[in-house]
Amino acid sequence: MGRRCYNLAMQTILVVDDDPHIREVVCFALERAGFKTLEAENGVRALAQHSKHQPDLVVLDILMPETDGLAVCNQLRSHSAVPIIFVSSKDEEVDRIIGLEMGGDDYLAKPFSPRELVARVKANLRRIDLSRTEQPALLSVDELSVNLDTLEAQWQGQLIPLTHTEFCMLATFARAPDKVLTRDALMQGAYDSRRVVSDRTIDSHIRRLREKLAAVGAHSIRTIHGVGYRLQTA
Repeated sequence: MGRRCYNLAMQTILVVDDDPHIREVVCFALERAGFKTLEAENGVRALAQHSKHQPDLVVLDILMPETDGLAVCNQLRSHSAVPIIFVSSKDEEVDRIIGLEMGGDDYLAKPFSPRELVARVKANLRRIDLSRTEQPALLSVDELSVNLDTLEAQWQGQLIPLTHTEFCMLATFARAPDKVLTRDALMQGAYDSRRVVSDRTIDSHIRRLREKLAAVGAHSIRTIHGVGYRLQTA
């Protein structure tokens, strides 16, 4: 699950969309910003490209024929924590929530500005670099360990498979065990400081994080009604 930490000029973005014009526009914008790009026109090709090249981030269309973006995300999340930015022509809040609950880190509705997409890519990658530079490198709460260098979390030595957003949230909790954290505090810990997300988005990430902690028998995240959340320790 550990990710490489390179400068922007060396980072590779996989762009997955069945529309060749969108792929061309997005790749052009990303390359102008100093990224390397890979393309995939469908889900099968996307999984093959990821397996071969291990990109630093995936821009993933949801509505594709045969293997759609949600199915691709589900398969990637079985073994990888690569940041995923969903793009879709569906802009209903429920679709964004589903995308995030499936393991996406961000969501952008079509039509979108290529400049905004580049900004989102940079913001998601910046979170990785920031988490690596903060001290201490290893956070421990009872038998939970959160490693800011490798971006891995473990419970009793067992790896917890997390997305980058979930990892950043758990790290925020681990820095303040037993302290009640507001949604704003969690947003600041998990997102670029210029991003604003809805309460429902935060709640969706918390729900997924709870499920993953429960799956390994780790501490629970308790809801403090009207205030926020708290990592409950032993």
